[in-house]
Amino acid sequence: MDIFHLLTMLGGLSLFLFGMSVMGQALERRAGEKLRLLLGRLTTNRAAGLLTGLGVTAVIQSSSAATVMVVGFVNSGLMTLKQAINVIMGANIGTTVTAWVLSLAGIDSGNLFVRLLKPSSFTPVLAFVGIVFYLFFKNDRKKDTGMILLGFATLMTGMETMSGAVSGLGDMPGFRELFLLFQNPVLGVLAGTVLTAIIQSSSASVGILQALAVTGQVSYGAAIPIIMGQNIGTCVTAMLSSVGANKNARRAAMVHLSFNVIGTTVWLGAFCMVKAFLAPAFLGEPASLLGIAVAHSVFNILCTALMMPLSGFLEKLVIRLVPDARKPEPPVELDERLLATPPIALKRCQEVAGEMADMAVDALRQGISMLGSYSPEIAASIREKEEKTDHYEDILGTYLVRLSGKPSSGEDSAQGAKLLKIIGDMERISDHAVNLLESVEEMRDKGLGFTDQASAEITVISGAVNEILELSRRAFLMDDLEAAYRVEPLEQVIDHLKEEMRMRHILRLQQGKCSIEAGFIWSDLLTDLERTADHCSNIAGCVIDMAHQRMNLHESLRSFRNDSEDFKKGFRTYAEKYRLPEEVRLSARIMGGGASGE
Repeated sequence: MDIFHLLTMLGGLSLFLFGMSVMGQALERRAGEKLRLLLGRLTTNRAAGLLTGLGVTAVIQSSSAATVMVVGFVNSGLMTLKQAINVIMGANIGTTVTAWVLSLAGIDSGNLFVRLLKPSSFTPVLAFVGIVFYLFFKNDRKKDTGMILLGFATLMTGMETMSGAVSGLGDMPGFRELFLLFQNPVLGVLAGTVLTAIIQSSSASVGILQALAVTGQVSYGAAIPIIMGQNIGTCVTAMLSSVGANKNARRAAMVHLSFNVIGTTVWLGAFCMVKAFLAPAFLGEPASLLGIAVAHSVFNILCTALMMPLSGFLEKLVIRLVPDARKPEPPVELDERLLATPPIALKRCQEVAGEMADMAVDALRQGISMLGSYSPEIAASIREKEEKTDHYEDILGTYLVRLSGKPSSGEDSAQGAKLLKIIGDMERISDHAVNLLESVEEMRDKGLGFTDQASAEITVISGAVNEILELSRRAFLMDDLEAAYRVEPLEQVIDHLKEEMRMRHILRLQQGKCSIEAGFIWSDLLTDLERTADHCSNIAGCVIDMAHQRMNLHESLRSFRNDSEDFKKGFRTYAEKYRLPEEVRLSARIMGGGASGE
């Protein structure tokens, strides 16, 4: 093997690793909805967790990435440690899928149908289809499909290039002696651990081992310990990702390490005893690509079979290894580790935004309740919730901007843009809650009050604002289009109520029934309630835009108001429901004003 073969091998290795990375990222984007679905099905049931880990890892082709996701989930509170244990076990089995795919390169037959199964036969076709999808389709999902095919074609091309470049190593005495050295199981485990720790992918390191197997110098006796070591080496990624995380996330990473170390120790001991006492002949035979895939799967299944009944013991072990901190750890709302998986990161953003929405709506409702009677406890609660929504807006805005720079599907990008718009409206709603509170406190401090007529009118508009808050919250949290379409006619009714109530207040001022100071506060209250309705309209408009795959909020609302019979019907219904008290309406007419504004 000369320098040119070495360069070819390095080039093949680079293509192999690059193809695996590209394919994995495209699979994550393409399967984003499935990842969300799998995450949603997580339960404390062992089988469900195991299958979830297996499925996610089989989709993204990396147990390291899956385990890093798990660490992020635990750190964010999306998953308990008990759930994480089951998912990690499943991930170890799911990662063996890659080796089975790569083993197709070892097919050797003169049969036409069998030859068509060889990657060298179908990879050019996949590459051609992939480039057509990538270059000539505008749809993001089809482009991602093209990237999956291109990534796979690149991966297989790199694998074949590597295999061709190292095939001559079989004739080199030094190479034969190296793999004779790995017949020592402990050295084989160490070699597999170090190689996998360096490239941080057990799937890739198994692929490299399969490429070396074409030399005919890699026996099963050397390959099996190396495969065992690869399971330990892949833990490095999760351990690194747990640095700076909370105790449960560190425990999840430790579960991955403990699971693989214990499993490897037990089965390595069993392997050594079998080798010493039975000395099966196949251990000295050259390992095939298929044989390595089988050994990889069997080892991981055996580890899972050994440790699954002991998951309770594993949980207690890692709790001892990572004890509780003396001081309580602050909750982690948004974990940076989830950015590696944009669909899951976006789902977490939606959950945090949902908490923000609940807090903003509750704060505004508390502000409205203070118009009837002041409570220091409720006042403190309003201010606390407003500060929390400010915090949510800061962290969500920063996180979503960072997320927008990650490769993601068009649908996920649009969802991220929707959240960026909505969190601003949510934060402003909580600000209006504080404004209402400050108006109430000013009236209390100055000994001011409203007339019975004014109080009755405030009750009417407050009822309308409470309803529009609930409609917009439901539209956002549940993607409820029916609720979203009911927001706009109600918002228009609130606009009309505000103008009518202002006119009536002017009439009361003319009659000397209220003071000018109270009038300023009255105007501020109406402004805060009406602007709250405007923000609810913006939220509902974003939900409608997303449903129709457009991002022109004002055009959507204008079109709905002008062209929709549903809008007109809804407006009439709400106008009747939130009609100002009749006796006030009559007195307004008698005083010679306001009738034109009704």
